[in-house]
Amino acid sequence: MTRGAASIWIITGTREAGKTRFCQKVIEEARTRGLTVGGILSPAVFENGVKTGINAQNLASGEMQRLATVREEVRDAITPRWSFDEKSLAWGSVVLKNSAPCDLLVVDELGPLELLHSRGWIEGIEVLNGGEYRAALVVIRQELLETARQLWPQAVVIHITRELSDETLRTHVHSIFYSQPDSDQA
Repeated sequence: MTRGAASIWIITGTREAGKTRFCQKVIEEARTRGLTVGGILSPAVFENGVKTGINAQNLASGEMQRLATVREEVRDAITPRWSFDEKSLAWGSVVLKNSAPCDLLVVDELGPLELLHSRGWIEGIEVLNGGEYRAALVVIRQELLETARQLWPQAVVIHITRELSDETLRTHVHSIFYSQPDSDQA
């Protein structure tokens, strides 16, 4: 990674495009380089090929908890399709609060709970704003991208698509470790 000011990389894309998988690749590369990794990764849980839940993994310790389970859609709920476990949300808040300093910070993800309702993992926003990392990845849904850009106008946006080639993936990972962020990435 480059020395100097901390850099924020917003990872965005459609649902199930591979945003978490992209973060996993960057985490693997950071660890290969002997860098410290902090934050939370939120991999999907599948049963018989159907997404039924979301886990939350502490990237420093490896500890995993069930964060959310799918439910029948509730029209007026903040998260219509997902029921969040309050204890796991609280646990994740503590993990995020204690994630820095580190070389690579990952916050997967900040969604409507945080960006629209000031609930959930607010500590994710605080640790990103604290800048005690060399680079940070923050996963943001496409529909919340403009809200995130208002919080972090200096951030580089990487748009993830299902069709992202291995070569493009390697290029993005390389840019996180070696380039000074200054524009949106395609």
